[in-house]
Amino acid sequence: MIVEIVTFNFPAGHDRATELEAVRSVTQKWAANKDLVRKQFLWGLGEAAGTGAGVYVWPSIEASKKAHDEEWREAVKKRTGGYPTIRYFDLMAQVDNAQGTVTEWSADGVSREVVTV
Repeated sequence: MIVEIVTFNFPAGHDRATELEAVRSVTQKWAANKDLVRKQFLWGLGEAAGTGAGVYVWPSIEASKKAHDEEWREAVKKRTGGYPTIRYFDLMAQVDNAQGTVTEWSADGVSREVVTV
């Protein structure tokens, strides 16, 4: 499992309400992507003000790159004025207090529940 963090800067004057409308316009697209495990839409606060981010959980970098192709990058640039920054991380473990679970993933993406909390 991998986590992909996508960050980008908003144009001057871009507000949360405007961004939330943009988010609403793409949620069905992301819900229909069967490779996507989870996605969070983030609005920068404090020193991160003026930025946004998406945090994605994918089964592989290849699945991420398939969804985040050149067409997608150009759409982000058109909306924000610049290309996003993309970083990948190996999802080794997750504490999910809402579900009461702790899960680990092996390097090949196999999960196992470690503890139910």
